[in-house]
Amino acid sequence: MRIAAFRRAHFNAAHRLFNPAWSEEKNQEVFGLCNNPNYHGHNYEVEVKVIGETDPETGYLIDLKDLKQIIYEEVEQRFDHKNLNLDTEAFKNLNPTAEHICFVIWQLLRARLDDRYELVVRLYETPRNYVEYPA
Repeated sequence: MRIAAFRRAHFNAAHRLFNPAWSEEKNQEVFGLCNNPNYHGHNYEVEVKVIGETDPETGYLIDLKDLKQIIYEEVEQRFDHKNLNLDTEAFKNLNPTAEHICFVIWQLLRARLDDRYELVVRLYETPRNYVEYPA
């Protein structure tokens, strides 16, 4: 039986959207308030969707306590209460837009999950703004 299982997690993080190849004026024009030199923060919600076939012996697609632990290790421990620009390797040279954050999370989780699973990550930057990878 093919099915999808979901797990949600939460982390708080600060960031600044900035392209070092641009002038301060252009950064301000493009990124507006998100370009604050003193950073700003979000209460991110991440939704992880795993798709595949259930195990005939357990009835599980994936043990959700295992998925919870992977998300905790790869996402929450890495990004919670961090300044993404300053405190994380992933965004030292990558603008921490919601799109990039979502893709980085997908890569981290993909590396930890068995290939038999399809994976979709949805990241809510605000209750009204979210991105999803793959689209």
